[in-house]
Amino acid sequence: MATAYTDRSTPVVRRTCLTTIVIAGLTLALGGCASPTPRSAVPVVEVPAAWSVADISVPGGTSSLVEWWSRFDDPLLAALVAQAMQSNTSVNTAKAALQQARALRDVSAAALWPTVGVSASAGRTKSGHNSAVNNFTAGLDASWELDVFGVNRNALEASEAAAQASAASLGDMQVSTAAEVALDYITLRGAQARLAIADDNLASQQETLQITQWRLQAGLVTSVEAEQARASAEQTSALIPALQTSIEQTRHALAVLTGKPPAALSSVLAAAGPVPQAADDLALSFPAETLRQRPDVRAAEHQVTAAVARVAQADAARLPNFSLSGSLGLNAVTIGALSGGGALVSTLLASVSMPLFDGGALRAKVREQQAALDQSYLAYQAAVLTALKDVEDALVALRGDRERLLRLQQAAEAAGNAALMARQRYGSGLVDFQIVLETQRTQLNTQDSVASASADLSADHVRLYKALGGGWRPDGNEAKLSKTVDPSLISRP
Repeated sequence: MATAYTDRSTPVVRRTCLTTIVIAGLTLALGGCASPTPRSAVPVVEVPAAWSVADISVPGGTSSLVEWWSRFDDPLLAALVAQAMQSNTSVNTAKAALQQARALRDVSAAALWPTVGVSASAGRTKSGHNSAVNNFTAGLDASWELDVFGVNRNALEASEAAAQASAASLGDMQVSTAAEVALDYITLRGAQARLAIADDNLASQQETLQITQWRLQAGLVTSVEAEQARASAEQTSALIPALQTSIEQTRHALAVLTGKPPAALSSVLAAAGPVPQAADDLALSFPAETLRQRPDVRAAEHQVTAAVARVAQADAARLPNFSLSGSLGLNAVTIGALSGGGALVSTLLASVSMPLFDGGALRAKVREQQAALDQSYLAYQAAVLTALKDVEDALVALRGDRERLLRLQQAAEAAGNAALMARQRYGSGLVDFQIVLETQRTQLNTQDSVASASADLSADHVRLYKALGGGWRPDGNEAKLSKTVDPSLISRP
C-alpha cells in the first residue's frame, strides 16, 4: 500500500505534511502493539565455588594478571612480549578484524536513520519538427524505514555483539601470543642450561678418560675400561649438537613471534641466561571471576548475544515493513527559471509492504538462525568447561612439578657428591671403574632433569597465567608497552 502527493501549490504541500503526521502516528501505534524483541541469557553452566588444589589457591583479585610476565623479573622477556603485542602478525590480524567488525556495526547503526541525497540534471528534448525543449531539475530526496518491528535494531544489536566478540578475540590472541613468547623463552633458557650441564659433564668425563688412558699405559687397567670411558664421553658429546639445534630453532621462533625475520634475535639471545622463575605470591581469583577474565569465554558470550539478536531480526523480517520517502525539487526549462516559485515540486510517499508467499524462505531463515543460536549456546558451554579444565590442569601440574623439582635437586646434590668421591677413589685405585661410569651417568641425568624440571615449573606458571586469562585488558584497552620495558633490549643489531 502506498500513498503519494505531488503538486506545485502550497495548500497541497500543507496537506501532505498533515498526511505525514497521521501516518507517523499510526506507525507509532503499531509499534506500541508490537511485542518486544525476546532476549535470552547465556546458558547456565555449573561452576565450582573454589579450585580443587586448595593449597595453591589464594583468594584475591586479577589486576596483577594484565602484565603477568613482569612477575618473572626478566627485562628481556618483558621486552619480547611487548614487541610481540605490537608486531605479531596474528595479533595485528585480530586488530584488523576488530576494526572491520566495528565498521560493520556502524553500517548497521546507519540503517536506523533517514537517508538524504541530492540530485541535479539537465536535458534537451526534440520531437519531430517541434522545437527542442530544455529541462533543468535540482532536488533533495529523503527516505526513512521506520523499523516498527525492530529488523534494523536487531541487526545493530547483533553487529554490536559481534564487535564485542571480536574485541574479546583480540584479547584471546594477545593472551595466547604472550604465553607462547614466554614458553619459547623458557624453553630457550632451559636448553641453554642443559647445554652448560652437558659441557661441564663432558669436561669431567674427558678428564676421567685421560686418567684411564694414563692408567692403561701404566698397565693398571685394561683397554676395556679405556673404551668404556671413551664411549661415555662420546655419548655426552652427542647431546650437544641436539641442544644447540633446539636453541637456534627457539631463537627463530621467538623472532617470528615478535614480527622479525628468523635470525634477527640471534645476537640478542646469544648469551645464556637463567631460567626465569615467577614469584609464588600470585593471588588467584575464584572460578566465577576467572571466567569473566577469560577472553575466549567473553567472546563466546557475546556470540550468544549476537545469535539471539539475529533470531529476532529474522523473525521481524516476516512482519510488515513501513517506510516514508519524499523529495523536494525544482524543475524548469531554463536555469534562471529554477529560482521562481512555480518551479517548486514536492513529493511525499508513505508505503507498507509485507511478504505474502515466499515458499517458506523466511520461516526457514528463522530456523537457520535458531540453529545457529543453539550452536552458540554449546560453544559457550564448551568454552566455560575448557577454561575450568585449563586452570585445574595448570594448578595440578604446578603442584606436581614443585615436588618433583625439590626431589630432583636433592638427587642431583647426592649424585654430584657420589661422582666426585668415585673419581677421587678411582684415581687412587680404591674403586672399580664401573662405579665411576655409573656415578657420572647418574650425575648427568639428575642435573639435566633438574634443568628440565626448573623450566617445566616456570612453564606451569605461564600456563596458569594464560588459563586465568592474563595478558589482556578486559575493559577493551589493548595491552601496551610498560614503562619499565626497554625496547632497545631486542633492537640491538
